[in-house]
Amino acid sequence: MGLRDRYSSKKEETPANPAMAELGREYANAKRHGDRKTARRIARQFAEQSNGDTDAASFEHGKTTYEAIPPGYSKPRRGRRR
Repeated sequence: MGLRDRYSSKKEETPANPAMAELGREYANAKRHGDRKTARRIARQFAEQSNGDTDAASFEHGKTTYEAIPPGYSKPRRGRRR
């Protein structure tokens, strides 16, 4: 199983609400990069705009699809003794 097969978006189903899926991707991106301010803003925005389980499922779908992508670089080890 190659990289193309593993991360191919062709076999994945489309979310019910693409806007909420995009919000989930942005949330996962902010969490990965340690941007707490943006993550909280997106969580607040999701709480205000969501209206049901379909939006929550779309948000979660967007979040998990972004988290499935491995990071492009390792996180720097700062302030730790080696």
